[in-house]
Amino acid sequence: MKNTIQVDQRVRTGVGAAGSVGTEISKVGVSVVAIFGVIVGLWSLASLVGGLVSSGGPLGLVGNWFKAVFGL
Repeated sequence: MKNTIQVDQRVRTGVGAAGSVGTEISKVGVSVVAIFGVIVGLWSLASLVGGLVSSGGPLGLVGNWFKAVFGL
């Protein structure tokens, strides 16, 4: 028994950085808003292209827009 060594290990747990949860929630929030912004942008682009196609071109789209807005 003279050749044995007793090793005492202690495990410490704790939070590495305070506020990291709030930072991650903010990142997720910003990402969600950015994704919805991209979706709305793509939807508006598709709507403009559809309007151009159904009106017969850019001049037809502008003319039809004036007719719709001003009731001409």
